[in-house]
Amino acid sequence: MVRRRRMIRAAPPIALLLVLGACDGGGDPVQQALREASAANQAAATRTTAEMQAAAQTADQTADQAYVAKMIANHESAVATARVALRDSRDPEIRRMAQSVVDAQTREIAELKAWAPTVAPAN
Repeated sequence: MVRRRRMIRAAPPIALLLVLGACDGGGDPVQQALREASAANQAAATRTTAEMQAAAQTADQTADQAYVAKMIANHESAVATARVALRDSRDPEIRRMAQSVVDAQTREIAELKAWAPTVAPAN
């Protein structure tokens, strides 16, 4: 009987510890940055998939046009991910690499858009 009372008295604090342990503090900035980068990548992948499906339905789009469209979407995704790292990272090396990605990919996006073939060749 005494043992049972001890167990009953111990149950609420143990339950409280289990409940508190399951709570998300929500404060880990690294995890938040990873979630945001993942969301940005998912959004870009969704956009790319939609663009690829639309391209497949367009019979007059050339391979060059499809390539340029896909590469622009890919580069935009890389820039979005790098900007999250620039905003949230405190590691100087990560920030340097992220800035390098933003600079290079932004330049390449402009080059691809300037070059992008707009008219399919006549068959």
